[in-house]
Amino acid sequence: MSVEPRGEIRFVRRDAMQGAFWLRRAYAMFRAAPLPWLLLLVTYYALVALAELGPWPAFGKLAASVLKPVFAVGFLAAAWSQERGGTPRLSDLFRGFRSNLWALIPLGLVFIFGMSLAFTATAAVDGGMLIALLSGAQPPSDELLDNGRVELAMLFGMLCALPTLLALWFAPALVVFNDAGAVTALFTSLRAALANWRAVGVFGLLVFVYGGVLPALVITVARLFGVGVAAIVGVGLVLPYLVAFLATFQIADYVAYRDVFHSDEPTADEGASPQAG
Repeated sequence: MSVEPRGEIRFVRRDAMQGAFWLRRAYAMFRAAPLPWLLLLVTYYALVALAELGPWPAFGKLAASVLKPVFAVGFLAAAWSQERGGTPRLSDLFRGFRSNLWALIPLGLVFIFGMSLAFTATAAVDGGMLIALLSGAQPPSDELLDNGRVELAMLFGMLCALPTLLALWFAPALVVFNDAGAVTALFTSLRAALANWRAVGVFGLLVFVYGGVLPALVITVARLFGVGVAAIVGVGLVLPYLVAFLATFQIADYVAYRDVFHSDEPTADEGASPQAG
C-alpha cells in the first residue's frame, strides 16, 4: 500500500476486494438509519424532477446537472455526520450551498462537458442512431434497440464517459473536506481512482450486478407468471429495493473517499472520531 508524494493530497492504493467493502459498509450505514436516508434521496430526486418538469425543462435539466456535485456534498455531509454518531438530516442535503460553492459549480460544468463529449462520440460508431434515440428525434423500436451498432455505441459511450466519472467521483469530497480547488480535486480524484483500479473495478461490477442485473432478472422471472404478477413484484419488491440501493450507492461515495484518503484515521465504531480534511 503506497502513498502519494509529500506536498500533494495523499491517498492509498487498495486491493481489489476493498471495492466490495465500500458497498457493504455503505449498506450497513443505510440500515442503521434507513428513513433519514430515504428522505434525503426522495427529496433530492423530487427537486430534480421539479426542475426538469418546470416551465423551462431544458434549463431545469442543465441546472440539475450543474448542481449535481453541490447536492453530492449533501449526501457526503450526512454520511460524515452519521459516522460521528449523528443522524442524517434533511438540512444536510443543502450543505453544499454553504461549503465552497464556487469550487463545486465548475465540477458540474465539467460533468456536462464530459458527458456531452462521450454522448457525441457515439456517432463515430453507429452514425448517430443512439443520439437520435436518446434525444427523441427517432422513436424507439425493437429493430433499433436490437441493432448491434447501437449496443456497441452504448458501450463506447460508457468508455468515453469513464474518465469524467472517475475525475468527479472524489472531487466534491476533496473540495469540501480537503479544501481543494476544482482543478486539483478533479486531477486528484482521477489519479486516485486509476491507482485503485482493481477496487474500483470490483465496486463497479457489483453496482452493475446489484443495481442492474439482479432487478432485471427478478422482473424477467416474474413475467413468466403473468403481467399482473410482474407488476406486483415490480412495485412491491423491485422498486423499494432500487430505492434502497440508490441510497446505499450515494453513501458509498463517502465510504470510498474515507477509505482512500483517510485510511489512517479510525472510524467512530472503532473507538475514535475521524477528522475529515
